[in-house]
Amino acid sequence: MSEKKYRFETLSLHAGQTVNPTTLSRGVAVERTSSFVFKSTEHAANLFGLKELGNIYTRLMNPTTDVLEQRIAALEGGAASVALASGTSAIHYAIINIARQGDEIVAANNLYGGTYTMFDAILPQFGITTKFVDPKDPKNFEKAITPKTKLIFIETIGNPVLDFTDVAEVAKIAHAHGLPLVVDATFTTPYLLQTIEHGADIVINSLTKWIGGHGSAIGGIVTDSGKFNWKSEKFPLFNEPDPNYHGLKWAHDLPAPLAPIAYALRLRTVPLRNLGAAISPDNAWIFIQGAETLPLRIVRHSENALKVAEFLKKDKRVDWVRYPGLPSDPAHAVAKKYLKRGYGGMVVFGIKGGYEKAVKLIDNIQLFSHLANVGDAKSLILHPASTSHSQLSEAQQRESGLTPDLVRLSIGLEHSDDILEALDEGLTISQK
Repeated sequence: MSEKKYRFETLSLHAGQTVNPTTLSRGVAVERTSSFVFKSTEHAANLFGLKELGNIYTRLMNPTTDVLEQRIAALEGGAASVALASGTSAIHYAIINIARQGDEIVAANNLYGGTYTMFDAILPQFGITTKFVDPKDPKNFEKAITPKTKLIFIETIGNPVLDFTDVAEVAKIAHAHGLPLVVDATFTTPYLLQTIEHGADIVINSLTKWIGGHGSAIGGIVTDSGKFNWKSEKFPLFNEPDPNYHGLKWAHDLPAPLAPIAYALRLRTVPLRNLGAAISPDNAWIFIQGAETLPLRIVRHSENALKVAEFLKKDKRVDWVRYPGLPSDPAHAVAKKYLKRGYGGMVVFGIKGGYEKAVKLIDNIQLFSHLANVGDAKSLILHPASTSHSQLSEAQQRESGLTPDLVRLSIGLEHSDDILEALDEGLTISQK
């Protein structure tokens, strides 16, 4: 695209794609190939030696995936993105691209269950430990920082309790200590919030969710803001000679055009190249289609979710409701500072009668699909305490705000009246 600064909706359709001069195809092609032909031995050596960029092997890079990566980087306002096989692999690689044995992370305690388990049980096996804090008070992050801390990790809207973290305040704390802020922005998407504008250094999205939008593929993506200074001695992975690249110091030795994306380039050529959680070009193509309609869909998701939250708030069969868009919600004041286009598609609530009634509702509700996903065009329902967050102990669940009566709704694109009627009928059955 030209140097003109296009708006989000335009970028979602055009960013990252140049029409193929040979085929003149308007649509993005799916490049189903494992590998790419080198022009010469010199060309091959230059690619492997990072003297020039280009396609080598689809595990590292693919033309279809490249369009997706450029498009999401543009939508996030970042410098470069790296797409991966899943949101979980994106989080894993984002962390190990900064931290190594003996290092610490400071993270919010209201994370998605898989992320919490990764930080709490898996990364410690490799010598990386995490201090979990209540993100509702940004000062809690600062209190947990030690000389071993390498990054701060948050979600914009926590999964599943839907607390909203004050991104800019946490970013100030991170930067005051010379640390990068890593943000999982899946629940807001770049349309509702471009976290880089508010201080995020690394942004992660599960492409599986609203960006893909139809529950049809698995993928994740990491976006590098290009703004963080990795030259600090706090980050030996970027300042010590890398034996895999003949002593290259990532924060010092890259040519000027590549220097701002040292983080993204290292993520692609070290964790992705050698551990292999590569996204398939077919899945990348699916997510490109999703990105094109994201601005339209996320508005409808948000509008429908607000109507559902308002309905549940008034319903006597419901004990409590959480949705950042409700003025009475504990997270509303912070969310209102950031979200100008809507509050997202997630609603959670506690049903009268607790766990037993929640189960009865889920087993009998129509229209909603009972499955472990969010961000689908169709409305979804789940009981997180016994499914997506069941790896956490009851104490860990309650510490993050997750209670046994919590029902999670991912509100889809159906007509809002049909969604409300399905909820009303399901609630009626649950209370019999």
